[in-house]
Amino acid sequence: MTAETDRAEQNALAQTQSLDEGVWRGVEDNMEDPEEVRVIFSALDSFSQYAKIAHFNVTHLRRRSFYALPQSQWQMLAGPPFNFLETLDKVDAAIDSNAELARAILQSGLKAFQSMTDPSDGTGLSMPHEWAGVAKHVDIDKARSTIRQFYRDWTTDGAKEREASYGPIMKALTDEKLKIANGGPYKVLVPGAGLGRLVFDLCRAGFEAEGNEISYHQLIASSFILNECQGQEQFTIYPWVHTFSNHLTRGNHLRGYKVPDIHPATTLSATPDRSIMTMCAADFLCLYGDDEHKEQYDSVACSFFLDTAPNLIRYLEVIKHCLRPGGVLVNVGPLLWHFENNAPGNHGNDDDGDGDHDYKNSTGIADPGSFELANDEVMALLEKLGFVVEWLQTGIEAPYIQDRDSMLQTIYKANAWLARKPLSWPS
Repeated sequence: MTAETDRAEQNALAQTQSLDEGVWRGVEDNMEDPEEVRVIFSALDSFSQYAKIAHFNVTHLRRRSFYALPQSQWQMLAGPPFNFLETLDKVDAAIDSNAELARAILQSGLKAFQSMTDPSDGTGLSMPHEWAGVAKHVDIDKARSTIRQFYRDWTTDGAKEREASYGPIMKALTDEKLKIANGGPYKVLVPGAGLGRLVFDLCRAGFEAEGNEISYHQLIASSFILNECQGQEQFTIYPWVHTFSNHLTRGNHLRGYKVPDIHPATTLSATPDRSIMTMCAADFLCLYGDDEHKEQYDSVACSFFLDTAPNLIRYLEVIKHCLRPGGVLVNVGPLLWHFENNAPGNHGNDDDGDGDHDYKNSTGIADPGSFELANDEVMALLEKLGFVVEWLQTGIEAPYIQDRDSMLQTIYKANAWLARKPLSWPS
């Protein structure tokens, strides 16, 4: 992610989406910013280019390499039991299936954004000519990653991953909600909400859940699946198709999964105790550190989020700020510090020379300075900042978009913990 892209995504005004209200509110206010428009349409164009780039990288180049073999060798591999050329044809078909989802996400995003930049063009739902091809490699990588992430959040098979990463949060918040004497609404903020499944499941369980996300790739995709998907198992995705390595069988390589496992609108309409669900597009630090969000949430629920912080102190300060007295921070995840050796913004620099952050003019995640802590140091930092750590569970096996049949297994040994903001907080 470039610093330029960071700045545009960080400056996004808070926008809200829900099953009742459709796409995000307030996005029109940002469409006069040329850089903001560029970032949005780069994300949209990346979904438009997914199929072309995937076909080129995954099958076209392999066909060229295949036919560069000695004729006797490629002829042997073209026949049984290898049938390598047929495999490439099947991979192309799998990419086309992934592209159906990519195109649906694209159409959803175009409906949300294109009319704002060209209100006279009320019928066109294709990439505007001036933005076609604008996506860079990093944008297309994000589109491919987003399609793969549907496996984790919106397939039946991904339920095991969700249970490991979301299950401890759901249980902890259910226990906390039972402690509320008046039985009123219990507000949960989910920063780094991604494709929205944790927010959806919290809403379904009766929590007033608000997701926050900075990535337009994730926001456009989550808006589609939550608001515009036509039914259960509408699409089939092939998350393992982009690489030929570490597959036990070709059948495993080409295994498809139905998306979504449940239809969000139908499921919520059949849930009598459902609550309210919203999604907000903004830099977490900039939005939730303001006066409007002070002490507004009963809980902040983080799944694989805290290690996205270049400066964990700032994250925890904002969480402290927006939690009500007695509220809790519930966390599940590893410590894969996302910006290690690649910090965004001008980390380590001090623009005005006073040695301090200028919080009034904060650029959020792009603020200067960064560091990485070990887990025991994270626990110490929580206590140093005034949180009370009530429990800690270590060694939770938490795969992340992991093919369980792959010959290469990468499984996090994640932690889960709950830290409470005291009822009396020193000023």
